[in-house]
Amino acid sequence: MIPRLRSDHGQQQSHPGFFERLVEAGFAGDVETKAASRTVSATDNSIYQIVPSGILFPKSVDDLKLIASVLSERRFRQIAIAPRGGGTGTNGQSLTSGVVVDCSRNMNRILEIDPVRRIARVQAGVVKDQLNRALKPYGLFFAPELSTSNRATIGGMVSTDACGQGSCLYGKTSSHVLGLHIVLTDGSDWWSRPMDDAQLGGIMAQQDRIGDIHRTVETIVRQKRERIAAVFPKLNRYMTGYDLAHIRREDGRFDLNAILCGSEGTLAMIAEAELNLLPIPAKTALVNIRYSDFNAALEDARSLTALKVASVETVDEKVLGLARKDIVWIGIARFFPDGDAVPANGINIVEVLADDAAELEEKLAALRETLDRGHDAGRLGYTVARDHQDIEAIWTMRKRAVGLLGNVDGPIRPVAFVEDTAVPPENLAAYIREFRALLDDAGVSYGMFGHVDAGVLHVRPALDLTREDHVPMVRRISDAVVALTRKHGGVLWGEHGKGVRSEYVPEFFGDLYPSLQDIKRAFDPENRLNPGKIAAPSSVSAPLLKIDAVPLRGASDRVIGNEIRAAFDNAAYCNGNGACFDFDETSPMCPSYKATRDRRFSPKGRAMLMREWLRLLADKGIDPRKEAGRLRSSNSFTRLPARLFNSLNPKNRADFSHEVREAMDNCLACKACAGQCPVKVSVPAFRSKFLELYYGRYLRPLKDPLVSAIETTLPWMRRVRPLYNLAAGTSFGQRLMRAAGLTSLPLLPQTSLQTAARRLGIATAAPEVLAKLSVAERQAIVVFVPDAFTASFDPDVVIAAIKLAEKMGLSPLLAASHVNGKALHVHGYVGQFEKAAHRTASYLQRLAETGVTLVGLDPSMTLAFRSEYKGITGIAPSAPVLLPQEWLAANIERLAKSIMPPSGKRFQLLPHCTERSNAPASIVQWKAVFDAVQIKLETIQAGCCGMAGTFGHETRNRAVSEQLYAMSWAAPIAASSDDTVVMATGYSCRSQAKTIDAIRPPHPLEVLGRLLR
Repeated sequence: MIPRLRSDHGQQQSHPGFFERLVEAGFAGDVETKAASRTVSATDNSIYQIVPSGILFPKSVDDLKLIASVLSERRFRQIAIAPRGGGTGTNGQSLTSGVVVDCSRNMNRILEIDPVRRIARVQAGVVKDQLNRALKPYGLFFAPELSTSNRATIGGMVSTDACGQGSCLYGKTSSHVLGLHIVLTDGSDWWSRPMDDAQLGGIMAQQDRIGDIHRTVETIVRQKRERIAAVFPKLNRYMTGYDLAHIRREDGRFDLNAILCGSEGTLAMIAEAELNLLPIPAKTALVNIRYSDFNAALEDARSLTALKVASVETVDEKVLGLARKDIVWIGIARFFPDGDAVPANGINIVEVLADDAAELEEKLAALRETLDRGHDAGRLGYTVARDHQDIEAIWTMRKRAVGLLGNVDGPIRPVAFVEDTAVPPENLAAYIREFRALLDDAGVSYGMFGHVDAGVLHVRPALDLTREDHVPMVRRISDAVVALTRKHGGVLWGEHGKGVRSEYVPEFFGDLYPSLQDIKRAFDPENRLNPGKIAAPSSVSAPLLKIDAVPLRGASDRVIGNEIRAAFDNAAYCNGNGACFDFDETSPMCPSYKATRDRRFSPKGRAMLMREWLRLLADKGIDPRKEAGRLRSSNSFTRLPARLFNSLNPKNRADFSHEVREAMDNCLACKACAGQCPVKVSVPAFRSKFLELYYGRYLRPLKDPLVSAIETTLPWMRRVRPLYNLAAGTSFGQRLMRAAGLTSLPLLPQTSLQTAARRLGIATAAPEVLAKLSVAERQAIVVFVPDAFTASFDPDVVIAAIKLAEKMGLSPLLAASHVNGKALHVHGYVGQFEKAAHRTASYLQRLAETGVTLVGLDPSMTLAFRSEYKGITGIAPSAPVLLPQEWLAANIERLAKSIMPPSGKRFQLLPHCTERSNAPASIVQWKAVFDAVQIKLETIQAGCCGMAGTFGHETRNRAVSEQLYAMSWAAPIAASSDDTVVMATGYSCRSQAKTIDAIRPPHPLEVLGRLLR
C-alpha cells in the first residue's frame, strides 16, 4: 500500500511569521504556502525548478505597498520576492526560493479605455488578448504580438519587454508603454512617465528613493552616451533589461520606462500600466510560401522583407511536421497542400496589411509577381489567406510552435535555453547555417522557427536532462551560441529575457556593467527584488545566477525514472508552456482554471503535482504500477479496515497526496487538455490512475460507489420507474442524494427506449445473426450504440436517429445494453473499467467484423471507445464507433433526399467540449451535413457547460458548474426562440441547460428528424 507521503515542499522553508504578519497588517489578497501551490510555482517554461517559500496574490496597489512595508521590517530584511505574470517564461525569470508576487489572479481589471486619446490603463494582471477583446469594439488594439497572448499578462510583457511577430512594424512592449505605476521596496509608489528636462530637474531634487533613481539614471545616460551607443546593438530587438540606449526618446524627453521595461521584476513591482493603442488594420492577408528546405526559406526571407511587408515568419520542417499532427491542422491544411513533387520542409508566412481592399490587392499583386518569377529560390508554391478566421487559424498554428516542439515521443525532447537569439537580419541565414552545424556536431536534434524579418530565431535543442551526460551540454551549447551571436553582431537574449542566463550580462556589457549595478542599487539597494537576475548592486556580495548552478527539472525527473514518467500520460513531460492558462471563457481548455484562476487547477498545475507525487513515491522505492496491480488483485472489503484507519489517523493529515487529490477533484474530465495541449498532457488519464491508488489507502466519499454503479443499476431503475421518479422527484429523495454528495438526479421519461424500439420494430444487434446476412444487407445496416444515460434519460435522441436512418433507406438496429465505463474511469475505478471495457469492446468488435456501421450518440461516451479504451486496455474496435456527424457525412446523398429544408430560421450548434477538442473534424462535418440539406449552420464558440458528465451532479462542484454555465452557455441558450434553434450534441450539456434555464436544446438529430419529408 502506498504510504503517507511528506513532500519536502510541505514545510515552509523559511521566513517564519512573515505571512502571518502580512495578514495581520491588512493584506487583502490571497496567501498560499501549501506544498501544492509552491510546487506549481516552482516551474515555468524553462528547464529550471526552484521552490518558492510562498505565493502572494495581491488585490490592489495598497497590497503591493503593504508587501514592501512588511518586508522593510528588520526581522524580514533577508526575504527576497519575485513578481510573476503568466508564469510562462523560458529562462526562469520569475523563479525564486523567496516569495512570489502574482498579480494574475486578482489584479486583472481594465481600468480605463480612452478611444479618443487611444490610451488604456490596466492592472498588471490583465491578459493581452483580454485587453484586445475589450478594445475591438473601438477599432483599436494593443500591438505587441506574442505566441502566448491568451495568457501573457501586461505586467509580464512589461517585465520582459515582450514582442513577437510583427515587431518590425509595431516594435516592442516598451514602444507602447506611456506610464507605469510601480511600487518600490521601501513601500513608495510612483507613476513613471516621460518628462521634459524641467520636470526631470524637479524630480532629481527630491531627497528620496525616487530622486536618487532619476539622478543615477540621468548621470549614467549623460556621462556614458558614447559607450552606450557602442555597446548596444542596432537591432529591431534591441537590448532588453536596463535599456540605457532609449532613456532619451526621439523627442528628447527622459523616459524611465526604458529601464523598467525588460527589468524582469528586479527593480520594482508593477501595479498598473498606461498603454498606447493603435487602429486595427482594415485589411489583412497572409501569403503562405512552401520551400524544399528550411535554408531556402531563410534565404528567401531577406528578399521578402525587402518588399516592405508587415512581417515574415519562418517555420522549419520539424515544427511543420508536428503541426500536421495537431488539432489546428485540419482548419489550415488547405493552405499547405501536400501535392508538391518535393515535400515542404520549411515555410514562410508573409503578412500583408492595407487600409482598404484595393490597396491590399495591389500589394498582393506585387508580392505575387515576385513569387511567380522566383522559382530558383527553392519555392514550391504558395497560397493566400484573406478570411479573418483563416488568418487567425494560421497564426494559431504559428503561436503553438513553442508548445508543439514538446510533443514528441520519448524522454529526449526540445528544451528552451538558447531559443531567442537575435542577429541583424542580413546575417541571419549565415548565422543559422553555423548554428545548425553547431548542433549537428553535438549530435543534437532541434526544431527552429522565428521572426526572420527581425533576425530572431527560436531554437530548442532536444535533450534529456535526466541524463547526466546531457546536462553539461546546456553549458557547452550556451557558451558556443553566445560566441556565435557575438560573431554575427547579435545578442543571446532577443526576446524572452535574461533570467538565469544573466551570467552573460557582465561579459556582454563590459565596462557598462557597473552602470547596471548602480541602477539596481538605486532601485533596490538591498538586492531583494528577484536577486541573481540582470545585475546585482556592487555593495552586495550576491553573484548572478549561472545556467548550470540552478536546480534543473531533470534532477527531479531522474528520480522518477523514464518508465514511470511514460506510464502517466505525459504528466512529467509538461513543458510549462501554459496553453492551459487561456483566459478566454469560450475556449474549451481548461474550465476549472477559468472558474477559479487557481493554477493548481489547470493541466500544468496538476501535471506538476503529479510529477512531485511520483518523485516522492520513487524516493520511497515504490513503483505505482505494481501498487495498482496489487490493488486490483486484492479484495476491496479486506482493505476496508486499513483504509478506515488511514482516513481517521491524524498523522495522515499532512499527506501530500491530499493536496494532489484536491487538485484532481475539480477536474471536469472533459479531455480538452488531451486534445488542445500542445504536449497532449491528459489530466483525466493520469487522474484516474492517481485516484485508484489514493483510494487504495483512504476511504472514498459515498457518492463514488453510487456514481460508479449507475450504468449497471439504470436497467433496474427503468423497471421500477415510478418508484425511482417518486424518490428522485421528492424533496426527501433529493435531500438523501445531497447527503450522499450528489444533487438531484433527472427523472426517467414516461416512455422508455426499449418500449419505443419494440413499437418501431427495432431489434437488438446480435453478431451471430448479422453474420448470416448477405454483404449487401449488412452494408445497409446501421447499429446505434446509445450510452446508458442517453438511452435512459433522453431516448428521444435515439428514436430520432432511428427514424432518420429509416427515412434514408437504411436498416437501423440497437446495440445490446452495455457498460461504457466512462464513469468508472473518471472516478478511478481503473480495474473495474478495464473489465467493462474488455467486455464492451469485445461485443463491438464482433459487430464491426460483420461489416455493419456503428454509430454512437453522445460525443463524450462515443469518443471513450477511441481514447480511454485504447489508453487503458490497449484495445478499441477495429472499425470505430462513429459520431453521428461522421455517419451522416458519409451518407450525404441519402440525407439530402430525406430532408425538407425550412425557411426563415437560424440554426446554431453548441458542440460538446470533448468533441470540439478531440475530434476537431466533427464540427466541419456538422456544417457539411447541414449544408447538404440547404441549412446554414452557425457554430457557437462556447466553453464548457459545466456539467461534464457527473461533475455538475456533485454537490461540491455545483457552484463551479453553474459559474461555468453562466460564463459562456447562458447567453446562447437564452437566445433560443421559435426563430433561432440552438442545438447541443452532449447529453450532459442538454441536462445542464434544462436544469438551470428549463430549456432543453435539441440534439441535431432531433432537428433533422423534424425536417423529414
